[in-house]
Amino acid sequence: MALATLARHGPRHGHEIRRLAEITNVGEWGGVSVGALYRELRTMEAEGLVDAVRTEQVGRRPARTVYAITTEGWLEFAMLRERAIRTIRSGPDELGVALTFGGPTPDRAELARWLSSRRDLMLAVAVDLEAERRRLVEKGYMDPFAAAVMYRSQLHAETEVRWHDEFAKILAELPEEAMETMKPHDRQDSRGHVAGTPVGPPTSLPTTSRPSSPQHPDTA
Repeated sequence: MALATLARHGPRHGHEIRRLAEITNVGEWGGVSVGALYRELRTMEAEGLVDAVRTEQVGRRPARTVYAITTEGWLEFAMLRERAIRTIRSGPDELGVALTFGGPTPDRAELARWLSSRRDLMLAVAVDLEAERRRLVEKGYMDPFAAAVMYRSQLHAETEVRWHDEFAKILAELPEEAMETMKPHDRQDSRGHVAGTPVGPPTSLPTTSRPSSPQHPDTA
């Protein structure tokens, strides 16, 4: 985020970059660690991606170092930007795993409540993102290009809400027999183990009788 800001807006000190991050709330929707900004700038300076061009001080405020992107920084920025735009990445889907392998059992009403609460949270996220985007545009903190990028996060949240609404209808329409939990004897595997119970050694081992050795006549 810091390198991209210097590439787009020219030399800036760390406080300006941090302020931009806070105003746009990029830590929430962009995964940017705002608290690590100054350390990131020092690391990029050590790597030759940015230069400390001057120091500014206003009144009794602390002196602030102004950074500018270098030629190496431009190359790094171009590579990172292209990678971010062209890469399609999906993270782990814990909800999908829980629903796919856990199914609607054992308590459909409880599952419906949990999903309803999650749906309400996603709706609140979408509403907050829309309000924040409009506020930033009206204040002049965000141009139409950046606002359109932020709108993408809002659409993600709204899509989640729509999925929850459709899934709730499917869950409500499932026949009762599909909701019944299997009885223990229906959940035994080939070794007689009941799903959901601890696996351990049997309390007693079956005894097997060995066949007696064949009797041979005495030889003289």
